[in-house]
Amino acid sequence: MKPVALITGGQQGIGFGVADALAEAGFALALASRSAPDDPGVVTALGKLGRDARYFRHDLQEIGGIGSLLDSIEAELGPVDALVSNAGVPARVRGDLLDIEPENYDFVLDVNLRGAFFLAQAVARRMIARPAGHYRSIVFVTSVSAAMISIERAEYCISKAGAAMMSELFAARLAPHGIGVFELRPGIIETGMTTGVKDKYTARIEGGLVPAGRWGQPGDVGSAIVPLVTGKMAFANGAVIPVDGGLSIARL
Repeated sequence: MKPVALITGGQQGIGFGVADALAEAGFALALASRSAPDDPGVVTALGKLGRDARYFRHDLQEIGGIGSLLDSIEAELGPVDALVSNAGVPARVRGDLLDIEPENYDFVLDVNLRGAFFLAQAVARRMIARPAGHYRSIVFVTSVSAAMISIERAEYCISKAGAAMMSELFAARLAPHGIGVFELRPGIIETGMTTGVKDKYTARIEGGLVPAGRWGQPGDVGSAIVPLVTGKMAFANGAVIPVDGGLSIARL
């Protein structure tokens, strides 16, 4: 039986890049997001990923639905061996951090932290409760914004910094059970989320912001995840891996 990977937000952007890489690596895929099953993006993603990919509707804000989500995945594909906690939301409004409205702050943290935490908790409990058939892992896809500030989207940066600590906590808790936990920090990745700032960042990349001299692609993140979820970096448990073309390297 193939190992099973649950990828939140796996139908688009970075999540799809991850899903595509894991399909190539021999995983059965469970994609989860709040989009409707007949959403064109979902239908297209499933068509590209093949017969071992399934879609499950789940809103990370609705933590009461986590149990039924995992039950459905287990019934169709088997227990989750790899959780890729990728789905997240940006700041609803970019602007002065002194003007952030509580409801916008709460929305970002509800998805990026609260929802991600309780899904990872539930997956971890089930992993511990059963014998290992495959290497088990949890990968938190955060952002360079976990450490690099953008004052016009403070709540997003706060959520990613919190997710970085969440990854360390799960890594320490799950290491005795042979479950690897890792954090990937993408940089400027060309996805639908960055469409609105493409011209701005293209100019800055060309000006030297990213040492690699190009936009990152979803496949760059997918390639980095494969060795993590297949056990090739098992003793690097807790590692934080930048996928940013050198963006986060401190420079004078």
